[in-house]
Amino acid sequence: MDKAARAEWWESLPAGIRDEIDGYVLQDSLLGAVRVVVDVGRVSHGIGVGVAQLIVDDRYLHYGDRVARTPASPLDLESLTYRASGCAGRIVAIEAVWDGDTVHDWFVRLLAVTVDPAGDHALATVYSSTAKRYLGEQEDYGSRHLAAVVAERVGSALATRLSVPFHFASPDTPDDEAPRWQP
Repeated sequence: MDKAARAEWWESLPAGIRDEIDGYVLQDSLLGAVRVVVDVGRVSHGIGVGVAQLIVDDRYLHYGDRVARTPASPLDLESLTYRASGCAGRIVAIEAVWDGDTVHDWFVRLLAVTVDPAGDHALATVYSSTAKRYLGEQEDYGSRHLAAVVAERVGSALATRLSVPFHFASPDTPDDEAPRWQP
């Protein structure tokens, strides 16, 4: 579905449905907005998740700075250490894993991997915009994704502080299916 067809479909929706979707967008709730678009568009127009994401992305672009963006994760060592101290279980590794969506493109999640109980605990999400602010304009990182550069830098420092290994299976290429850390 091209942009013109998406706009036409959007305008055909009842005002209440448009308001509901826009409400999710303005709260930066991508998945909530996509769910509503799929729910109302699947049967009548064959809209699946991919097209729904494009429709919702159009709404994000429409609202721009008016979207109440989710606050950026703190990336300083003290904040990450404090977050890690709140994890249930013994931390055995700090791991960086790729993730992505249509709004943020590729990003990296920093996780504390624990045992007793076993689990992954989110410490920070490094988006490109967050990475640019963190790194500033001083250095050139070549073709590396800035989110990976920052995740590697802060994840390694945190792992060192906690005396555990740091694992990032694919630091040079976004890969959300890269092998996870194994003890």
